[in-house]
Parts: sequence; C-alpha cells; structure tokens
Amino acid sequence: MFILSLVMAVLMVGTTPPVVVLEGEKGGTVDGKPFSTEMIKGKVYLVIYADPDKRDLNEDFAEAIKKQQFDKSRFGSIAIINMKATWIPNFVLNGILKKKQEKYPNTIYVKDYDKVFVKKWGLKDDDYNVMLFDKEGKLLFYKSGKLTEEDTRKVIQLIKENL
Repeated sequence: MFILSLVMAVLMVGTTPPVVVLEGEKGGTVDGKPFSTEMIKGKVYLVIYADPDKRDLNEDFAEAIKKQQFDKSRFGSIAIINMKATWIPNFVLNGILKKKQEKYPNTIYVKDYDKVFVKKWGLKDDDYNVMLFDKEGKLLFYKSGKLTEEDTRKVIQLIKENL
C-alpha cells in the first residue's frame, strides 16, 4: 500500500513530472521517432493518455476543445496510446494511428507499448487520462475517467489563462 501511494503521488498539480522517454520496444511517435516528455514545454499542452477501448469516453470534451480554435503556435496536443491496454492487435492500432496523424497533423500521436506512463507517472491504467501542462511543463490539471461539463470549463479556462 505504501509503494502504491508513492507511485500515485508522482503526478501532482503544480509540479513537473519526471521525464519519460519512449523509444524502440517501449514505443515512440507514429512515424517511429523517439518521444520524450521534455518536449512538453514552450506551449500549453493538452496530453491525453488513453486505453484505445476508451477513446470515445470524452468525445464531448474533445469537441469543446476543438471549438475553441486555440492558437497552434501557443497550444499543442499529444495523444499517448496505451497499446498494452487493449485486445486490438498492434498492427491494426498502428494503421488507425497513422490515419489519425494524417487527419489531425497538429496532434502528436505516441505509442506506449509497455505502460511506461502508468508505471512512471502513476496514471490510471485501462482508462482515459487528461492532463494539461503550462509552458514550463508544470501540471495544471489531471483527471482520469469521464470528464464533467465543469471539468471541461475548467480546462478551457486554464488554457486561456496560460496561453
């Protein structure tokens, strides 16, 4: 129980989580390049870490964010897929992710083959995790599961305040 508490305490609002690098067998971007959370700086970033089976859980939230049409030079989005959390074969997911990357070129799509973010940041496994980071990489918001309308309003307000 004590060890679980330490893992869960890694991701705290107002702090910068430890750097995570995905490359090789651990994962990376859709085009096969390494991914590091060091890049979550310089813009306000919305980061989604999701089980592919839960991808539609917060569709209303995603639509509300899109409607805002935030300045892409100051706001970015990253979708990290928990590839190990689903029964869907990796080759099928890879195809889906390549199409999504083409359709949404401003979002960075990342594959996590070994639940690295679950282990290093204490994110909820087999779920939909939403994180918002400021320009320095500090966590402004975190919630797993279904977001409420109030959560959506809060995230939009935090983005506006930190752009």
